[in-house]
Amino acid sequence: MRTLFALFAFLLAFNSFSQTKTNIEAAEYDPVNNRYFVSNGNSILVTSDGGDTWESFGNAVASHGMEVMGNTLFAIAGDFIRGYDLTTEEEVMEIEVTNASFLNGLGNNGSNKLYVTDFSAGRILELDVSDLSNPIVSTVVNNTGSTPNGIVVDSDNNRAVFVNWGMNAPIIEMDLDTYELNTLTNTGLTNCDGIDNDSFGNFYVSSWQPTRITRYSDNFSNSEIISAPGLSSPADISYAQSTDTLAIANSGNDNVTFIYFDQENSLIESTENSFEVRLNQHPLTDASALSFRLNESGVVRVSFFSMEGKEVLELMKENLPAGDQKILFAGMKLASGNYIMQLHLNEKLIHSQQVVK
Repeated sequence: MRTLFALFAFLLAFNSFSQTKTNIEAAEYDPVNNRYFVSNGNSILVTSDGGDTWESFGNAVASHGMEVMGNTLFAIAGDFIRGYDLTTEEEVMEIEVTNASFLNGLGNNGSNKLYVTDFSAGRILELDVSDLSNPIVSTVVNNTGSTPNGIVVDSDNNRAVFVNWGMNAPIIEMDLDTYELNTLTNTGLTNCDGIDNDSFGNFYVSSWQPTRITRYSDNFSNSEIISAPGLSSPADISYAQSTDTLAIANSGNDNVTFIYFDQENSLIESTENSFEVRLNQHPLTDASALSFRLNESGVVRVSFFSMEGKEVLELMKENLPAGDQKILFAGMKLASGNYIMQLHLNEKLIHSQQVVK
């Protein structure tokens, strides 16, 4: 499995001068202008300062998935798919999808085609936008046998990959030439919502139960759990490959979480009882992350204690499967000082070390 990068995340906050985010479902990165969009019910908001302020993007609207392709932002708005010029913010395309049930996820091939999931109908649609004045939509998969949600195009492997709603939700690939389907993995997750990929061949999936981001290798044979404070019903996600940043639209609290990946951060490594632990960024900051590998599944608890032995913070307590895990410290409310950080697996102390905040 590819060496995993150190990473950190923080929960976006917005000040009183920002537009209020409501009913958000999707985040999308604009590589042309280095900014992020978020769907906002009957509007689209945009930020170019890392989320400190959000402003309306013209009169654009989006209810669910969005995709930037070329100089156009494409957005699902109910039964319609619309395109907006990134420079002028004007609408440049509109098409109503007849017989649409619940248009949800949106992916693009980087040139002229969009792929759309029809959630309730279990369909995959293809939208040719070579001519914005005459977009052409067609159904390429009539029945996925699932409830398709987020979708991303993996051009290197000539496929679209989509996640699904429900228990033990599968991740399925669709050949872009034949439109044949193949199940890549049954995740064991419930209600997978968003998916995107980075430039290293990894895929990122948001799920509601457990509430987390899961990173998969290119063939989906290996995975790593990424947990961060502030996630709440994480919906559509967008990975900015130019900055190695993942934006997550949290439909449960109408906030956006950013996860920044930095492969240059050094790691402090410790091994106790064959339990591998790696802590990056010490003393602890919002950039810190704790990585470890479980040889067996179980309930993992991460807690901080004062030097007098009093528990001052339980960072997380969650049932995790065997494999690589990563816990992000962003948004951790802990005063400056010296602490003992402990990891418990099924209430058994596995790792303990002194840390400084």
